[in-house]
Amino acid sequence: TGDLLLLTAMPFTQLAGASAAAKALAPTACTTIEEVGSTGVGALTLGFLALAITTVVMVAKAASADTERRKYYFCCTFICGVATFSYFAMLSGQGWTAIAGCRQFFYARYVDWFITMPLIILTLGLVAGQDLVTLAAVVGADMLMIVALYMGAVSVVTTVKWFW
Repeated sequence: TGDLLLLTAMPFTQLAGASAAAKALAPTACTTIEEVGSTGVGALTLGFLALAITTVVMVAKAASADTERRKYYFCCTFICGVATFSYFAMLSGQGWTAIAGCRQFFYARYVDWFITMPLIILTLGLVAGQDLVTLAAVVGADMLMIVALYMGAVSVVTTVKWFW
């Protein structure tokens, strides 16, 4: 119990003989954050507007489509709708946090991908006539890929970052 008490009282950087590099990676408060500039804001605005218009068009198409085609329009509506929300979050200053290096990290993009990419795969699979088992396998692999993308993006240690 004495060793356990000693371990809980030690800071993270002292555990297991942490190196100077690990101590340098300890979180520090950012005094300034590298944020998106005017070109980035313009691109986010164009993306938001294009996706919002496309969402409205897909809703209109779904309303007038026959029963067989309606499922494709609904999938496209949700794909564009979720992406519209994501772009609006990034454009309005939400959906991001500061990460290592005091730069802006848009986690809303990864939430968007986690929802929309399976819908894109589902839509393509329905068009191609794939069975549900194949679709489930591809969607599962895609979701694992997006989690790995996120983990790589937020990793601080270079070797770990490239592992993801």
